[in-house]
Amino acid sequence: MKTIGVIGGMSWESSTEYYRLLNRYAKARLGGHHNARSLMLTVDFADIEAGQRAGAWDRLGEQMADAARRLERGGADLVLLATNTMHRVYESIEAAIGVPFLHIADPTGEALRAAGIERVGLLGTRYTMEQTFYAGRLRERFGLDTLVPDDGGRRDVHRIIYEELCHGVTDAQSRGIYQRAIDDMAARGAQAVILGCTEITLLIKQDDTALPVFDTTALHAQAAVDWAIQTR
Repeated sequence: MKTIGVIGGMSWESSTEYYRLLNRYAKARLGGHHNARSLMLTVDFADIEAGQRAGAWDRLGEQMADAARRLERGGADLVLLATNTMHRVYESIEAAIGVPFLHIADPTGEALRAAGIERVGLLGTRYTMEQTFYAGRLRERFGLDTLVPDDGGRRDVHRIIYEELCHGVTDAQSRGIYQRAIDDMAARGAQAVILGCTEITLLIKQDDTALPVFDTTALHAQAAVDWAIQTR
């Protein structure tokens, strides 16, 4: 099995989900006591979050590129970025390393197209919901039409991510806010919903909505394990 390198810590709450899922999928594929061969480099999220608020994307791209290079030097055969938002700078990572980089939107886009979905709701940080780097990739590569909550909904979804989920807090009232945002997008034609922030899986499960849920964290981890096992 090839070695998966993970840039983590954004937040560490969701990075623990990556570690759990990578190993769960490896065991499901290989059986016995098998784990996923993996490395994780954890960055300081306080610095990253401050850079996001300041719009310092060039500096953040340099930090992500440095983390990726460290993983490659450590033996990673594939690099993952364990956050949706920081894929805003994925090109900096790809340019910095010689091993493949698995973009988080691609396994999700493939799964949506396989399910026959054409219009999908997107939950994530304001950066992910409002900037073009994520929905644009889904449109250009997979022909998907993406909906997001209204301005108030985007503000609430973003706040809950940073003030609660990144600190491991899951609140029933916040779950209700997310459910209403999903219902609103469904009323506007969404056929499914993307959990487009790696922390949202801590709060929203398939049982919480009638819309099909596409969890980017789980899909990303599964695609990485599939690649690591199949690649020779």
